Amino acid sequence: MAKKPSSNKVIITCAVTGGIHTPTMSEYLPVTPNEIAEQAIAAAEAGASILHLHARDPNDGRPTPDPKVFMQFLPRIKQSTDAVVNITTGGGLQMTVEERLAAPLQASPEMCSLNMGSMNFAIHPLADRYKNWKHPWEEAYLRSTKGGIFRNTFDDIEKIYRLLGEGHGTKFEHECYDVGHLYNLAYCLDAGLFKPPVFLQLIFGILGGIGTDPENLIFMKQTADRLFGDEYRWSVLAAGRFQMPFATQAAMMGGNVRVGLEDSLFIGRGKLATSNAEQVKKIRHIIEELGYEVASPTEARAMLGLKGADQVKF
Repeated sequence: MAKKPSSNKVIITCAVTGGIHTPTMSEYLPVTPNEIAEQAIAAAEAGASILHLHARDPNDGRPTPDPKVFMQFLPRIKQSTDAVVNITTGGGLQMTVEERLAAPLQASPEMCSLNMGSMNFAIHPLADRYKNWKHPWEEAYLRSTKGGIFRNTFDDIEKIYRLLGEGHGTKFEHECYDVGHLYNLAYCLDAGLFKPPVFLQLIFGILGGIGTDPENLIFMKQTADRLFGDEYRWSVLAAGRFQMPFATQAAMMGGNVRVGLEDSLFIGRGKLATSNAEQVKKIRHIIEELGYEVASPTEARAMLGLKGADQVKF
């Protein structure tokens, strides 16, 4: 199936805090609802049209699925920016599916992330880089991933679609950490789940998923072309130092990009990013220097077929 010409508009997603990095790793990682709100709003002002959000316990920074914590920053973000709010259904690596769904089911957002397969989502090597921890939970949390599986079965995927997609009109950022996840999504589409065009987030550099070889990006894109024809849009994120090179490559290939402190704590070699907005500004500069334009929230909504900010419950 022939592909339609790529849009000259590039959507920037900013993943503000995530559930991977811990407070010891960077003083700039937003933890409290106020910090998350402030950094999310600044990222939107810098050019991010989608804000991907997790919540953290404001006392010690551990990932939390508590809707009450989400509701301490979601309304403020909505009141302060027109950006699309994208709430995680991945949560933290040790949460149940029910816990991961609690906040999005209450908030009824325009978008949610959705991991397209179970995997060895391993971040335990990060624990070897630090000796003095701010909080007792951090080291044990990281090391536990050596023996854990990040569960996203076909039952889980269908449940999330039925409850959020059908129940709330929420669209999904389909997070694909390996080529098999693309085939999982194709199976789901054949089974009548999800409504095209789908939005793929191709993810590189997580231990347990596909690696950060530039050829892998090309292969994942070619596989998506075969499976979905012109019924999809796509974005790329890469972990750590590969964040900006892979985002740049994706933009040059007609894709969209994701940055943020969830994916990398750095702005350059050995230099911590002081905010999410700093990363957004950097990738925006690169995109515009390449001759592309950054999509506004209104344009992103149209590109992805979202229900609109007036349909959320926060």
